[in-house]
Amino acid sequence: MSKKNYAGIPDKYARLDDAKVVLIPVPYDGTSTWQKGADKGPDAFLEASENMELFDIETRTEVYKKGVYLAPPVTEDSSPEKMVEAVYKTTKNYLKQEKFVTLFGGEHSISIGSIRAFNETFEDLTVVQIDAHADLRPEYEGSTCNHACAVYEASKKTNLIQVGIRSMDISEMDHMDENQVYWAHDLYEDWMDDAIGQMTPNVFITIDLDAFDPSILPSTGTPEPGGMFWYETLEFLKLMFKKKNVVGFDIVELNPNEKEKSSDFLAAKLYYKMLSYKFKYLNYNEEDEEDE
Repeated sequence: MSKKNYAGIPDKYARLDDAKVVLIPVPYDGTSTWQKGADKGPDAFLEASENMELFDIETRTEVYKKGVYLAPPVTEDSSPEKMVEAVYKTTKNYLKQEKFVTLFGGEHSISIGSIRAFNETFEDLTVVQIDAHADLRPEYEGSTCNHACAVYEASKKTNLIQVGIRSMDISEMDHMDENQVYWAHDLYEDWMDDAIGQMTPNVFITIDLDAFDPSILPSTGTPEPGGMFWYETLEFLKLMFKKKNVVGFDIVELNPNEKEKSSDFLAAKLYYKMLSYKFKYLNYNEEDEEDE
């Protein structure tokens, strides 16, 4: 990966000392089992970000002015376990500096390390997983750090809420709390307030891009029909940022295709939207009529 500022922002907004946000790229694709290419995701995401308008119309903000430091990528790939440990240590380092830490993968196994670091840093953590797949296997293909195990540890050590799930192995039912699962086929019903009500004050969000319907995001490793759409996803994210202390997030599983750039751009816009919501609603008061 070549070193550039995130989204081509001016240097004064990209320095670590002054930036409120840290973005850690993790170009790892060591355990995916169908379409390879998630290791190219961070570069495609960053290239798309450079071609994105930086004024967010909805929030009327330019959140990049809060400062976004693009960290050196985590490139450890000798084993899934060593990659997870490297992600954990890198994430923990920036959390200790009191930054708002975000990550962009890479495959979903990177989230094992990021969630571990956030769970050690913030008390009573809720992990909200937005994903097509349950990812609850205790181990897969000889490793507990496989992409199919991405939130197994979180299910045991945090308050895990799963949204958009529509593909899983029957064995994963043994590790799932169905009371905190919002299946894709039920998302036409009123569900967002119920999900918010199950969250603790501190929330970490992990988004596998295959949560989106392939009609709007085809470039992912394992696309599944019947996924989520843009505005419903933003509505849910905005609700979380308004009502909870979102302490960080990661986005994973962009598998770029040279002939299909819209997925890269959706990922770029999604990341920027989430930052925009974070700082728009940082001190949100539900009774503030201006923000209602």
